[in-house]
Amino acid sequence: MSDIIEKNNEFENKSNKKTRERIDYSDRKKILEVKSLNISFNTYAGEVKAVRGVNFDIYEGEALAFVGESGCGKTVVSKAILQILPEHNSEIKKESSIKYMGEEVLNMSKKRLQSYKGSDVSMIFQDPMTSLNPTMKIGKQIEESILLHTKMSKAEAKEEAIRLLKMVNIPNAEERVKQYPHELSGGMRQRVMIAIALACNPNLILADEPTTALDVTVQAQILDLLRELRDKNNTSIVLVTHDLGVVADFADRIQIMYAGEIMEVGTVREIFEDPKHPYTWALLMSVPRLDIEERTELYSLEGTPPDLLLDIKGCPFVDRCDYAMEICRERKPETTAFSEFHKCRCWLNHENAPKVEKPC
Repeated sequence: MSDIIEKNNEFENKSNKKTRERIDYSDRKKILEVKSLNISFNTYAGEVKAVRGVNFDIYEGEALAFVGESGCGKTVVSKAILQILPEHNSEIKKESSIKYMGEEVLNMSKKRLQSYKGSDVSMIFQDPMTSLNPTMKIGKQIEESILLHTKMSKAEAKEEAIRLLKMVNIPNAEERVKQYPHELSGGMRQRVMIAIALACNPNLILADEPTTALDVTVQAQILDLLRELRDKNNTSIVLVTHDLGVVADFADRIQIMYAGEIMEVGTVREIFEDPKHPYTWALLMSVPRLDIEERTELYSLEGTPPDLLLDIKGCPFVDRCDYAMEICRERKPETTAFSEFHKCRCWLNHENAPKVEKPC
C-alpha cells in the first residue's frame, strides 16, 4: 500500500511541477524520421494490421514517449526502428519509411544493419531476465557488444564493461562483471541492460517499458539515470510506456497510441494541461489522484480495443468513446493542429462538432 501511495505522490508532484524546458528544435538535428509506417503480422487467422500509418520525428537530445494500452503497437514500432521484427511473419509495407540521419533504414544492407544496431540505435528491453543470456556472465555480455562494434581488444573491452557498470551506478563493478544475471536484483539487471545499450555510445536509445517490473524507488533511479545520460551525452530517447506518471517529468513530447494509430501528440505540458482526444482524457482519468477529498471509484475505460484483423473505416476508438458521432464510424478523423507540436485526430475538434466539456 505504501508503494501505491508513494507512486501517487510522485505522479502528482511531477504532473504539477514545471516541466523540462522546451527544446529549441530550430538548431537540432533530426535523428529519426518515420513516415507512413504500416506493419502487419501474418497469422493463421489472417493479416493483423498492428501499425497503421504512423508518422513522427525524433530530434537530437529529445525524449519522446509512446503512451497507450498494451497491444496498441508501441513496441512494434520500436522493434521496426531497430529492424528486429520476426522475419517469418512480420511485414513492413512498401509505402513505409524509416530514415536515420537521412538514411533509409529499410534499404540498409546486412552489413550496414549490423553496425546500425547498437552503434547508432540501441534498445533497452522490457524484461531483462528474458533478454539477458542466463548462461553468460554479465561482463561477457557487455563485452560482446563492444567487441562487435569497436576495435577494442578483449582487455580493453573488459575495462570498458567495468566502466559502463560504474556509469549506471552498479556498486563493486569489478566483481559484478563476474556474476550471472540470476545473481542480480531486478533493478541491477535493468542497469546491466542500460549498460549494454550504452556500450557503443548510440545516438538513439529505444527504452521499451524499462521500469515496468520495478518498484517505485528503483523506477525513479532508472529514470534519473536515463535523464542524466540524455542530458550529459545529448542522446535521444524513445520511452515506451503505459504509465503517464513515468513520462510527466521525463519526456519532452508525448504520442498517444491506440489500435496502431497515433491519436494525439504534443509536449508534456500540452498533453497534461490541455488534452484534446477522448482517449487521452480516459488515460488521464485512470490515474489515481490525491487531491480529491471524497472517496470515489477509480475511472475505468469500458470496452475492448478493435479487432486488428479488420479494416477500420473510421476512428478506432469509436466503440469506447462517450462522445462518438456517426461520422466517427464512417471516416477517419482529420488532423487538427493546435500548436507547432500539439496535434490531434478527433472529429470533436472540427468546427462543426458539438462542444463538449472535458471530464479531466
